[in-house]
Amino acid sequence: MITKHFVRMTLSLAVAFALMGVAHGEELHVFAAASLTEAFAEIAKTFKAAHRGVSIEFNFAGSQILRTQIEQGAAADVFASADRVHAEALQEKKLLGATSIFARNVLVVITPTDAPRVSELTDLTRPGIKIVVASPTVPVGRYTSQALRTMAGSGLYGDDFQTRVQTNVASQELNVRAVLAKVALGEADAGFVYRTDAMTATTKVRVLAIPQRLNVVAEYPIGVLARSSSRDLAREFVELVTGPDGQAILRKYGFTREVHGE
Repeated sequence: MITKHFVRMTLSLAVAFALMGVAHGEELHVFAAASLTEAFAEIAKTFKAAHRGVSIEFNFAGSQILRTQIEQGAAADVFASADRVHAEALQEKKLLGATSIFARNVLVVITPTDAPRVSELTDLTRPGIKIVVASPTVPVGRYTSQALRTMAGSGLYGDDFQTRVQTNVASQELNVRAVLAKVALGEADAGFVYRTDAMTATTKVRVLAIPQRLNVVAEYPIGVLARSSSRDLAREFVELVTGPDGQAILRKYGFTREVHGE
């Protein structure tokens, strides 16, 4: 004979297993700039340790590509951009909620470790030098153009510095990691990347610093997508990134929260 206690216990177990199934099946989709790859992978480990059964699906690419995918209806919960431009464009279309700047970065010039042909910034204008940059639609590409304008205006690098550098541009890439890869493989003599990207390939590339007063500070905003199907989880991920634990991980990979002198 089936007792009421047995029925209650069976129902309780069924509800518990159902809830476990929901928890273990929940996914968080994070769209993040390519330069965040290593830092966010480590942040994800911290997040998943506190959210057992939750999986995180990352989409790392140029911010402009991620923005287009979101505008076209891609399932995303969190957007972390390498500039304000693409985040603000999504906000104007009511696709992204409030954002906060969680990291900052700066540009550097990289050259191959083996047989470098560029040893100082003025070498970028020498005839025959192959330079690779990101497309102007990519945040790092736009920052590169801004830095070159400022360097040219300083008068420190000779007449028509920006024009002469751009004459040597052999290709424009869709994200910063593609620029890094071409230089690391020796397919280009120099490239403009973020300092944090150069830190991931220290045995393959050399770094030429751009003077702080002539450089550009890249700002990274993060926010929850309006169409997120996991809003609570998304908010918690953003809180981790902007909180002490996430910031410690970001600093480990070379990012800063505030603008500091070098």
